[in-house]
Parts: sequence; C-alpha cells; structure tokens
Amino acid sequence: MNEKIDVPLASEDAAWASINTPLDVENLRSFCQDIERLFRINPMLEFKKWQPLGNNRYFFSGLNISQEIPFEFEFELQVKEQADGLRIEYSQGLKASTTVKIEAAEQGSKLTIIDYYDGLSEEERKARIGEVDKSLITWAHYLQKFILTWRRWSRIGPWRWYMHRIWQPMKPTARRITYMLLWITAVEIVLIMLGAGIYWAEYT
Repeated sequence: MNEKIDVPLASEDAAWASINTPLDVENLRSFCQDIERLFRINPMLEFKKWQPLGNNRYFFSGLNISQEIPFEFEFELQVKEQADGLRIEYSQGLKASTTVKIEAAEQGSKLTIIDYYDGLSEEERKARIGEVDKSLITWAHYLQKFILTWRRWSRIGPWRWYMHRIWQPMKPTARRITYMLLWITAVEIVLIMLGAGIYWAEYT
C-alpha cells in the first residue's frame, strides 16, 4: 500500500511551497508524472543532461542558479508513486528527496512541493550551505503559471508540439529572450496595422 505524504513540522530540516491549480486531482497527478517537464519548468535549473534509466530512474546534471554563486549538480533520481503524490529521491547531493503532494481543493486542487535535507548530518549540511536549492518558491510560482496556461491551450496540437519540442528543451534565458521577441513582434504588427489604418483614413 502506498504511503501518504505529510507536510513536515517546522522543526524538520525541510522547505515547502504550495499552490492552487484549476486541475482536478487526477489531471494534476497525470501532469506531475512527466518528471522531466516538472523540473524543466523551474527557471533556476539549467539542464546539461537528462537521461531516462528505466524503472522510474533518471540521470540529471546541470547548473542551479538560485544561489548568488551558481553551483553544478549531478545525480540519479528515483521516482516513487505515493497515495497522494510522488516522492523523488536523489542519489547524492545536499537535498535528500522532494515530495509532490496532491490534494483536492474547493476549486480544483492543491499542489505542495517539499524539499527534504535530512540525508546528511547537521554539521555537513552547514558546511554545504551553498548547495541549498533556493528555487522552491520560484519553481512553485512558475508551475502555477504553466498549469494555468496548460489548461487553456493543451487541447491545441500545435501548441503542445511547440511546448514539448521547442520550449521545453530551451534554457531559461532562451525562453525569456523568445518571450521578449514575441512581444516586440506583436507590438510591431500592431503599429504597422495602426499606421496602415491612419493612412487609409487620411488618403482614401
């Protein structure tokens, strides 16, 4: 029988963030089962390599830019399904595991992400304080934004293709640049149409 996930006590060496989503519990669970997408939504993680190893295991390496001095990471992930979410265990590093807790809410569902740092002694954790992942709140915020957009547009095949094949592999900086270019292009189109409208009104 799968275990349930409890939000840690304040005294435990853990950090967590919660968001509300418009998805029902089953759809949110299905969404979270795409582990690569789940991590790629985090704008503080720059991927170097992501490789499925089979049996819900993955190799993951990259750069975490959530600290003032970014730090590299490399580990294997083991994903275990729980009765009300997922547990992601790390083979090495300061963080021992991450749990994703899914609950029903009045309007949709509630998603809680919990990072545990209880795999090492307190002395070693203090010595490696520069490896603390400070991206949790930002990750939760971007997940909420992505899920809202996903609910609105995921029925459209070309949009799903773009998000999976083009947007998802991009580095966070490339996504921001693309977003800015799209807005600039949209503004230019509006200005061209406005200019054409003024010309038409005055000279015809």
